[in-house]
This record gives sequence, structure tokens and C-alpha cells, in this order.
Amino acid sequence: MKPTAQIASMAELRAVIDALDAELVAGLALRSRLIDRAAELKPAEGMPARIPERVDAVLANVRTEAIARGLDPALIEALWRLIVDWSIAREEVVLGKGEGS
Repeated sequence: MKPTAQIASMAELRAVIDALDAELVAGLALRSRLIDRAAELKPAEGMPARIPERVDAVLANVRTEAIARGLDPALIEALWRLIVDWSIAREEVVLGKGEGS
């Protein structure tokens, strides 16, 4: 992708944004498949769907990444809280609500 300052028109800019949106959706679809795999693996390790320490670590990781990339860490944390809560609910369909839920 060329530097943003070299994007010459709104049509070109919108095409780049649309392509990026498709990549973001693809990344979220992969994350969803990984969550499904986690729900398969956790029972053998005696893990519940919600592990508060892991939730905290994921949120801390994305906040750090946001800061490093010049993004608002509060916004990124809010988005990830939605993603994490959705992911846990998805796992709970398979695992049920255990301790820590």
C-alpha cells in the first residue's frame, strides 16, 4: 500500500479503506475460528470459558499495541471488550458457564 499522503482522490482512498475493512473482517473470522478451537481444547486442561487473568492480559496487550501505533487506547480497549465478551459467550455455548464466568 502506498503512503496515505500519496492517495490522490477520495475514490482511491475509499478503495483502500474497503480493502482494509475486508482484511479486518478476515482477521476477525480467523479469531473466531481460534476461539472455537479454544472451546475444544479448554476442557482437557480444566479451563472455563472466562479466565479473568487472560482477559486482563488481552486488554493490556491491545492497549499497549494501540499506544505504540498512535491509536486511542481507550477506544481499542472498548472494542476489544466487545470482542472478548462475544468470544467468551461463544465458548460458553460449548463449555457452559463455569467458575470465573
